[in-house]
Amino acid sequence: MDILTQALTGALTAQCAAKQQQMKLATVIGLVAGVIADLDVLIASRQDPLLMLEYHRHFTHSVFFIPFGALLAALLLWPILRKHLGFAQIYGFSLLGYLFSGFIDACTSYGTHLFWPLYPEAVAFHIIAIIDPLFTLILLLSMLLALRRKNPLIARTGLGLAGLYLLFGWYQMYSATQVSVQLAEQRGHQPAALLVKPTLGNLLLWRSVYRYQDHYYVDAVRVSPFSEDHIYPGDMVKRFDVQALLQTLPEDSVLAGDLRRFREFSKDYLAVTPAQANFLIDVRYSMLPNSSAPLWGIEFDALQPDQHARYQITRDGGQQVRQRFVDMLMGREVD
Repeated sequence: MDILTQALTGALTAQCAAKQQQMKLATVIGLVAGVIADLDVLIASRQDPLLMLEYHRHFTHSVFFIPFGALLAALLLWPILRKHLGFAQIYGFSLLGYLFSGFIDACTSYGTHLFWPLYPEAVAFHIIAIIDPLFTLILLLSMLLALRRKNPLIARTGLGLAGLYLLFGWYQMYSATQVSVQLAEQRGHQPAALLVKPTLGNLLLWRSVYRYQDHYYVDAVRVSPFSEDHIYPGDMVKRFDVQALLQTLPEDSVLAGDLRRFREFSKDYLAVTPAQANFLIDVRYSMLPNSSAPLWGIEFDALQPDQHARYQITRDGGQQVRQRFVDMLMGREVD
């Protein structure tokens, strides 16, 4: 999730085990430890644009890295806090602050390498958006109240409320999946793959992407326990066969490696834009939940296999796009 939510999760978790006189220090340590895992964004290269995609939310988010991530946080904080806490105490609070760094990211649709190296694939539960203001607010208010009252019980309660919110996200994801399956059946489709993910900042409006034969079907689904479900039919885009392209390239070429990495990153939800046949897009993401217009992709030249693909972000956040998103979020009719 976003770095603020990561920090607040770390602070709240550290507060759960703090004594009254340690509450401020535990909060600071948890805040720092909660963001240490995201230092993997520094693993980047101008020569290799996909290196960041490959290693962001990678080994630093694994459950097996937690003791080492906590140690790094403790070593960074020890020179500053050694007059107030012993190293073992700093490490203990760091361990708690780092504890849920990988898990909270795995709850998003982006996913993380939660069990690396035993299980090298990225894990994504698809139950919360990368940015969710309500979830963040629960953490923030709980942390501030626990800090003000110097009461770890408040922190534990806040952490429990955050867990309940994630369970609600799981329920919403299940509901949206059921609607998406029914929609595919109505079309006479039996999806070979189906993905449902929450849209930015909420648990009501979901993006549905499924593959049937050689096409992806993209729709928006609004589900709520308090109102009728609403479906916003969307785009159909032809699936891109990466394997067919790889067969035309030298197996050990730079471009072949980039294509394999982007296929792994996108879980093979790949297509090309009609206007740009050499721009490979990740169908999972778009500004509008029923649109195939990409958030990002890679531009490649099959005639230059020794050149890296170029990673591009293509966001269209104009007024019209924002208004359509709000209309779908509110359950209104759209053109």
